[in-house]
Amino acid sequence: MELALLIDFGSTYTKITAVDISGVEIIATAKAITTVETNILEGLEQALEKIRPAFGGDLPEFKYKLACSSAAGGLRMVAIGLVKDLTVEAARQAALGAGARVLGVYAHQLTRIEIEEIEASCPDIILLAGGTDGGNRDTIIHNAHMLAEAKCGETVIIAGNKSAAEEVKDILVRAGKDAIITKNVLPELNKLNVEPARETIRNTFLEKIVEAKGLKRAESYIQGVLMPTPAAVLEAGKLLSKGTEGEPGWGDLIIVDIGGATTDIHSMSDGFPTKSGVTYKGIPEPFAKRTVEGDLGMRVSARSLLESVSIGKLASQSGVTELAIASYIERVRQNIDYLPETEEQWKIETAMARAATELAVERHSGTLETMWTPMGAVYVQHGKDLTSTPCVIGTGGVIVNHAKPGDILLGVSDKSDQTTILKPKNPKLMLDKDYILGAAGLLAEVNPKAALGLLKKQLVEI
Repeated sequence: MELALLIDFGSTYTKITAVDISGVEIIATAKAITTVETNILEGLEQALEKIRPAFGGDLPEFKYKLACSSAAGGLRMVAIGLVKDLTVEAARQAALGAGARVLGVYAHQLTRIEIEEIEASCPDIILLAGGTDGGNRDTIIHNAHMLAEAKCGETVIIAGNKSAAEEVKDILVRAGKDAIITKNVLPELNKLNVEPARETIRNTFLEKIVEAKGLKRAESYIQGVLMPTPAAVLEAGKLLSKGTEGEPGWGDLIIVDIGGATTDIHSMSDGFPTKSGVTYKGIPEPFAKRTVEGDLGMRVSARSLLESVSIGKLASQSGVTELAIASYIERVRQNIDYLPETEEQWKIETAMARAATELAVERHSGTLETMWTPMGAVYVQHGKDLTSTPCVIGTGGVIVNHAKPGDILLGVSDKSDQTTILKPKNPKLMLDKDYILGAAGLLAEVNPKAALGLLKKQLVEI
């Protein structure tokens, strides 16, 4: 029996999954409170104690012990570029795809006020882009001088105009910053190249951020913290979509991950227009795209969810009074471990999760704009066309622990005749009942075929 121990050091819980690789099955799962503030191994050991019975009381020798982490705030980044819809967006996509929590995005030349904002947020990494290769140099050089004076942001990844990269690095290094050059995220107009930046971010996370967040101690037990947890989920999504050698994937898909603070949407799709006569506008989006909605969470961000969705809509969907909804949202915001106890509370919880799903997928999806010309109507697509996406996978506590998770995931699809927002029309709904996505993303690092088999086996249709 070839065994793997897959660990997720989460912001609240450390979750472990023991997998039989040769048999492609889960042997045991457990979780314990994450103890990153004291010794990260304490929470891990508590979780390990819970799986001992599955092995007759003695833990076996695991061939692989791999981990991802979102503890201590996860990977916190700021993205800077030249034009909002071009290099700024490319930098943002690179950061999100690397599993980062993006604290802010900035376009054009940085101002003193913006530098103060960056200092206040104190990111782990700053991704500095700007200009196509051989294009604008002035802005990225100006921004390097501004960042050189910043009190925070000691690690800067340079992913802009290659003609200015060495000069930018020299400015930052002279100021005592750790500056790393990678390939331009937008080397040419309408040519996105985020993978090198994603890989550089991930390597920097492994080399520097893991130690800074108190996770280094875990390496005495495991083979290393390989990536931020959202990146592991994205890797699992790519594997499930594309498949591996000798084993086909499921094709295009969407992952909906609802948490206490954010709702994350991952799409695996080129998103090209599906209707004839539609013109695509803007930079092509990455096949594996992740967006994070910081105002759509079930606990920490419950109040902002209420503001984004409106209490009237939640009342309409749940059949519960606005007063009861307001009271419940304030309760869970102040007590993030609280779980619904009554039928009325479950109705509110369901309405919150469905509304978060609906709005997060709407923001993630592309749009179709009608423009009128002397020759008649012209249709222009921005972002991804996800209308034909055949599969949606739900994960996150509120979905996994819900008696009827399909009631939440109904917010993904759009069965109306409107064509403005390019959301899925009639996808199959699947459930990540054992939180396997992150674990499979880790396993894919050493055995993609087993990881794919595990995903196909554990994800169930709703």
